Amino acid sequence: MVTQLLVVHHSPTPLLRSLTDAVVVGATDASIEGVDVNVVAALDVSIDDFLSADGYLLGTPANFGYMSGAMKHAFDTTYDDIRGRVDKRPFSLWIHGRSDTTGARRSLMSVATGLNWRLAAEPVELIGPVDASDLERCTELGGTVAAGLMN
Repeated sequence: MVTQLLVVHHSPTPLLRSLTDAVVVGATDASIEGVDVNVVAALDVSIDDFLSADGYLLGTPANFGYMSGAMKHAFDTTYDDIRGRVDKRPFSLWIHGRSDTTGARRSLMSVATGLNWRLAAEPVELIGPVDASDLERCTELGGTVAAGLMN
């Protein structure tokens, strides 16, 4: 049986896109079998995307001490319809900020708590410029969560 990993992201800049791409590289590693990866922009994610997934990876910039408006919109438009229907599913997240990621992490963890999701891997939080080791951490995050979904 094939399981599905949903990657929901807001990646409006080349730096943020590089983080998302690294997560997807890890999640789609050839050694991970039986896991389909569905990558959807936060402004395009649907109720069905969340309901059909077996696990989740969320990526956002930290904007003004909070998750991005696009990521908030993703949950504003789906939360009530998926709540109670996606319990105990694994998730993790990555966040990039210029100076702080605390508020963005707190807000996403609050959503995940409300949805009764379980943390599958420690979130990746990055501040300022990104280097190869940061991209590797994102690749490992994607691979860890995807591998956890293998049957």
